[in-house]
Amino acid sequence: MSKAISASSKERTAARILVVDDEPSMCEFLSIMLGKEGYAVSHQTSANQALTELRQGSRDPEKRFDLVVTDLMMPEMSGLELLKSSQRIDPGIDFIVMTAFGSIDTAVEALKNGAHDYITKPFKVEEIKIAVRKVIEQKQIKRQYQVLKENLSTGFDSFIGSSAAVVEIKRLATKAAATDVTVLISGESGTGKEVLARAIHSESNRSSEPFLSLNCAALPETLLESELFGHTKGSFTGAIKDKVGLFAAAVDGTFFLDEISETSPAIQAKLLRVLEEKEITPLGATKPQCVDVRLIAATNANLQERVDHGAFRADLFYRLNVFSIKIPPLRHRGEDIELLAVHFVRRHCAKLDMPDKALSEQAMGLLKAYSWPGNVRQLENLLERTVMLSHGVTIGPDDLPDEIRNATDIKNRTASLSVGPDLESMEKAYIFYTLAQTGWNKNQAAKILGIDLSTLYRKIERYGLPKKGEA
Repeated sequence: MSKAISASSKERTAARILVVDDEPSMCEFLSIMLGKEGYAVSHQTSANQALTELRQGSRDPEKRFDLVVTDLMMPEMSGLELLKSSQRIDPGIDFIVMTAFGSIDTAVEALKNGAHDYITKPFKVEEIKIAVRKVIEQKQIKRQYQVLKENLSTGFDSFIGSSAAVVEIKRLATKAAATDVTVLISGESGTGKEVLARAIHSESNRSSEPFLSLNCAALPETLLESELFGHTKGSFTGAIKDKVGLFAAAVDGTFFLDEISETSPAIQAKLLRVLEEKEITPLGATKPQCVDVRLIAATNANLQERVDHGAFRADLFYRLNVFSIKIPPLRHRGEDIELLAVHFVRRHCAKLDMPDKALSEQAMGLLKAYSWPGNVRQLENLLERTVMLSHGVTIGPDDLPDEIRNATDIKNRTASLSVGPDLESMEKAYIFYTLAQTGWNKNQAAKILGIDLSTLYRKIERYGLPKKGEA
């Protein structure tokens, strides 16, 4: 008899595990224990019945198993025979075999035949939890990479646009892709820095290897260091096992570091060593390890400005800035909006399995008139929602959210009133006044303005304010 147990309410997304053991008590124990870990678990006391369930799973993606945990010594069919038979049904299923200490030779044979790991009985609960987690995590990473690879448009076609700015960006990116040079991509949030980085990778000689990415601003320093460089077991509280860092995981491929401006001096020093020596040292380790990784970094801040004010290492900046590409905001390349909008509507119609829709001339006009502070990312998110909620095959002005229609009305009314300077001009003047009053002490100015330092840097760059002594 088969019984499914899961602690997760989203069984369609939970990893599916099949436990096979001729001892019912072992099946029940492992099913309950792994179910509490969030897996969708079935169990069988018969290896033949297990094969039947595996065949059913191979025909239905919703019932496909990710992992089989099986005893080796069973009466009607050994775990090794089950492994060999299952590989003919579905080669993508991983196996963990359980065996008594005296049967380790058989377990080693199972490893040679494709088993992922083996556990000796009697085992500790934590031991099998870790073994299962390791298999599932590796499988998920492989799936995510495959999905990204399959969804990636060919080469630079993924970076949509025909404006002069985009033509120049693609020209530079093509040159960068032909080498292993470190690339620094700058631009506001949402302009497509990661899209461009992926395109460079796909056109490089590393395209068959992994592309991994990390947003440096998304993690605290201690966790960021572990994610980047890995750690050894016991190197800090909670480090219960060795962890491979992303630099090591990206070996021979490309590693994309977003918002690199937000890293601490300690992280910057380690990144410099990676670029200069091609080495990393995991937390708690005593020996460095070599890594051959192509680095592409991105920032929405002015790194040269950060260097000038001691907020970013000059030597790291020079190493990163070997080949720089700047992506302008969408409001500065309005001629690309139509191409992007058509592309996103088609993409999300296909994604939602809906008939193709088209934007009316009036709707397109509203999109072109909007300033898009969130850039391309905001445009895509808005159109995904619009495609999902709109009726019929034509998207008209009424299908667009109020923020788009109202912003255009306000812009038109403001232009006709001519009542004085706009808010941006007033903000620019006030920031300039505050900086001048503080002797261009940006820390002090930021406090007076009530904004953080990184925001102040962005506004100085955005408004083209002069540096100290240039006024």
